[in-house]
Amino acid sequence: MKFLDEAKITIKAGDGGNGCCSFRREKFIEFGGPNGGDGGHGGSVILSASSGLNTLIDYRFTQHFKAERGENGKGNNKTGASGKDLILKVPIGTQIYAEDKKTLLYDLIKEGENIKIANGGKGGLGNTRFKSSTNQAPRKTTNGITGEEFEIWLELKIIADIGLVGFPNSGKSSLLSLTTRAKPKIGDYPFTTTNPNLGVLNIDDKEIVIADIPGLIKGAHKGVGLGDKFLKHIERCKSLLHLIDINEDNLFNRYKIIREELKKYSPELMNKREIVAFNKIDLLDEEEINTKISDFKRNFKKEFFKISILKKNNIKELLRALK
Repeated sequence: MKFLDEAKITIKAGDGGNGCCSFRREKFIEFGGPNGGDGGHGGSVILSASSGLNTLIDYRFTQHFKAERGENGKGNNKTGASGKDLILKVPIGTQIYAEDKKTLLYDLIKEGENIKIANGGKGGLGNTRFKSSTNQAPRKTTNGITGEEFEIWLELKIIADIGLVGFPNSGKSSLLSLTTRAKPKIGDYPFTTTNPNLGVLNIDDKEIVIADIPGLIKGAHKGVGLGDKFLKHIERCKSLLHLIDINEDNLFNRYKIIREELKKYSPELMNKREIVAFNKIDLLDEEEINTKISDFKRNFKKEFFKISILKKNNIKELLRALK
């Protein structure tokens, strides 16, 4: 399934049905009174958060949505049937913005959370409503109210327990594929991953949702390499797993570049729990590994992991740290 994290749609709630003008026509009743029923209410448009979705692709080609109109009132004081509500399912983590794309209207972050985004119009009144002591045979009715109609923006920000970050080709997609049932595209060239991928890790009877964020580069917060499109998905990850290719030069400098990009995008990202892991240790011997990380250890005082996703070295230890 293709990934889409932004869509502009037009929604239209149903119009209310019109009131009916009708009079009793029965045998032996010469002057039957009014019996026109009210119109039914128009259906509303509702957005519903669903864990079964992780993309807004359904809104790429179909962009106009309309709820049912209420039926007109009928004789014998019968109210017209109300139009059915239109329920649009969106992924958990979807934010709804006004047409200006700046005003946040709603933020759907829980399974099954429903928001009535556009109200259906009320049904019009039948002529029975206008009967009075001075007007026994009114012909007055009212039309139904027009349902709300406007454009909105849908923007998806992935919600996950762990967000995988790092330079392109550092092994993020490979780790996701190894530890979950997700099947991201994997290649030995930069920017193999162009969209976030989600997977679920089961460890010690606990489910952990992992998000593979496409590789970041210097200037990502300004949009370089589409970085600003990817960084927004990190905002809602509870923790970050920073993968670094141990074969690269100046490891601490590469670590700092990613951290600076996160900070420039949103200083709040600095408060998230972070785990650092060096990947591809299978390509070096022990002496080379120690030499490569010696400078990093002088500047980085926290615990870090040395792993090989290809050879599955130290993967279990890393996964336990993610809990």
